[in-house]
Amino acid sequence: MKRAIQGTTSLFSALLLASAALADSATNTSFPVTITVDTARPIGKMTPIWRFFGADEPNYAYMKDGKKLLSELGKLGEPQVYFRAHHLLTSGDGAYALKWGSTSAYKEDANGTPIYDWTINDKIFDTYLERGLKPYVQLGFMPEALTTHPENYPHHPPVNEKAPADAGQSYPPKDYAKWVELAFQWARHCVEKYGKAEVEKWYWEVWNEPNISYWHGSHADYFKLYDYAVDGVRRALPSARVGGPETAGGPGGKFLREFMEHCARGTNGVSGRIGSPLDFISFHAKGAPVFTNGHVRMGMANQFRNINDAFAVIASFPEFKALPIVIGESDPEGCAACREPRDAYRNGTMYSSYTAASFAREYELAAQQGVNLEGALTWAFEFEGQAPFAGFRQLASAGLDLPVLNVFRMFGQMSGQRLAVESSAGLDARTILKSGVRGNPDVSALASLDHGKLAVLIWHYHDDDVPGPDAEVELALAGLPLAQGEVKLTHYLIDSNHANSYQAWLRMGSPLPLSGPQFSELEKAGQLAMNGPPEKVRVEDGRVNRKFKLPRQAVALLVMEWN
Repeated sequence: MKRAIQGTTSLFSALLLASAALADSATNTSFPVTITVDTARPIGKMTPIWRFFGADEPNYAYMKDGKKLLSELGKLGEPQVYFRAHHLLTSGDGAYALKWGSTSAYKEDANGTPIYDWTINDKIFDTYLERGLKPYVQLGFMPEALTTHPENYPHHPPVNEKAPADAGQSYPPKDYAKWVELAFQWARHCVEKYGKAEVEKWYWEVWNEPNISYWHGSHADYFKLYDYAVDGVRRALPSARVGGPETAGGPGGKFLREFMEHCARGTNGVSGRIGSPLDFISFHAKGAPVFTNGHVRMGMANQFRNINDAFAVIASFPEFKALPIVIGESDPEGCAACREPRDAYRNGTMYSSYTAASFAREYELAAQQGVNLEGALTWAFEFEGQAPFAGFRQLASAGLDLPVLNVFRMFGQMSGQRLAVESSAGLDARTILKSGVRGNPDVSALASLDHGKLAVLIWHYHDDDVPGPDAEVELALAGLPLAQGEVKLTHYLIDSNHANSYQAWLRMGSPLPLSGPQFSELEKAGQLAMNGPPEKVRVEDGRVNRKFKLPRQAVALLVMEWN
């Protein structure tokens, strides 16, 4: 088994290197792009939908590199960043593996009397809160003493292998009275420990992807699970923000519609009355990359279809259409802990450009359906104890920030109102939903204006991870509140030479293990980088024009500030 794992790792590393070599190849041609931002045309609030993150493995949070990354996420701006994790109720002693973790939350004595132990759960939440994040609390999975199938419960699976998602932790409770009491005791403990005002700001969601193998019960069984969990949480904190159902594949077939119908007009499993509390609606959306002709081809269209289909279901319920929506997992593909040839995009700028382009279009999809998108959660964190640049879907690797994290640092500088943007080389959300980005690249922007600060995020994205010409961008800004005068311009950049620890490592010759000086150099290379020093720029008649090159899969942020 060890040889097989090493062989797989070597093959995957070779694919990563080949993909990086392709992406870093120089081209001698370029093409012109004109991007126009009208600062006098706000089109909506710059809701910070990007400020949600999560991971299968809850125990990484309080480990060395986990704490380091959480500290970086906590700096990403106001309002607070949220973190969602699986396995907060899965039984164990803090043991973890790929796609698995454990806490000591619930046991029973020989007489079947519940024993609650919040030691590990508190350690997880304390780590979030100390670093400026808030919990997005998942009530799941089923504790060993409470599941209907304890016989195949995982215990200490190997840390470098995936634990089974469909084992004993994925079944309904044997006693719903004990399940509702578990939810009550946990919520009450959180209120007592952290205070009512703090816990009111959290999200409380029930389970994960109950339309696939994470749940071995019927739809009706899940609705009952939801009713009892929400009853317990609300009994402890009547103002708690509760929701679900975190379906896989957008609406998850008929599941999302049936769940919303239950919350609107179904019989509550606890009270017997009509309906169940619902404060936010959540579902998951994933892309579908493939490895073809020696390179990765991303599948953004699949992710957009997931999103659009779920938005349509939500919009069809007048009583729920205005509720906040959190896309509880919103990613280029579905398995952060897997490493296949199609996943060779993750360390480099393909992941960062995909993130910039896809998040920007999620605002557009929500506006078209008239729904209230509050968040899109990136299901990527870090994998403790793994080699640098091992190829997992993560924001940082062995303590080294990856390019994708710098996109979120860019997002963190955007606030206020979103502005109208036009691009001569941009694709709209509907076009990408139908056919992806398979012909011409998508070069466009997201812009915000807030009290003397204009921020313009520009990406150069293509689904195919192959070399392509630079974009010769001409950025035209009009309608600035400052009609005449000077502004401070800071130009940030993510490409092969900026904000990119992975390319810096390749230039070093891919050394492993890293020496102390090498680690320090890569640590600096992983930070958000400027494309030259800040400069003073003249404004005439409320207009500014800038020209610059943007390589394929690069992302730029231009920030203008004035008094």
